[in-house]
Amino acid sequence: MAHQQTVEYAASHTADATVQGDGWQGIVEDLSADRKAFRDVPWGKAMMWLFLLSDTFVFGCFLTSYMSVRMSTTVAWPNPSEVFALTIGGADIPLILIAIMTFILISSSGTMAMAVNFAYRRDRAKTAVLMLATAALGATFVSMQAFEWTKLISEGVRPWTNPFGAAQFGSTFFMITGFHGLHVSAGVIYLSIVALKVSRGVYDRKGNYQIVEIAGLYWHFVDLVWVFIFAFFYLW
Repeated sequence: MAHQQTVEYAASHTADATVQGDGWQGIVEDLSADRKAFRDVPWGKAMMWLFLLSDTFVFGCFLTSYMSVRMSTTVAWPNPSEVFALTIGGADIPLILIAIMTFILISSSGTMAMAVNFAYRRDRAKTAVLMLATAALGATFVSMQAFEWTKLISEGVRPWTNPFGAAQFGSTFFMITGFHGLHVSAGVIYLSIVALKVSRGVYDRKGNYQIVEIAGLYWHFVDLVWVFIFAFFYLW
């Protein structure tokens, strides 16, 4: 009897391996059919990770296109230290606005991390306050970005032309920073809505604060993308 069961198990295991295939295809098929691999992963968190993965490819394509255009253009590329300088007290200070924007956005990651920490402690008031503080920092960042856009537009920079040098500068600048600014604006709205629900005790009644962590994943991703934009676009 035991011998017969062993033979049947071996036969079924061989059949499964044959159906699933070998190599990476077999691994993917095995994981997709597994009932335990993703059992403890919340649906919302898994979907957020998938969204962020797809968004990584989009931003990656944008930055790759920017680098390709910049290296292939025959016209001199504008010097970011000159283009993004602000005149304060009669002196031109290079990248001062961009540095402040970067500091604000990185600081917002800190407040968001603290909000997640207090959320798992079930401290509703501190969680809501910190999330609203994060949203306020994000709104400040977008406002400063709007000022930056207004300044460059007033100086003649357009997606199709640029008085400082290569015409592609305007198109890549407005495309990359605009797409990132759209993400920050959506995050501000998202965090504000979640913070409002936290303050009203909605997630206390549901019994978990996982939505705060999910919102935090999105916000940290937006901050991380800005670090790459800052490095490739403003410092290079």
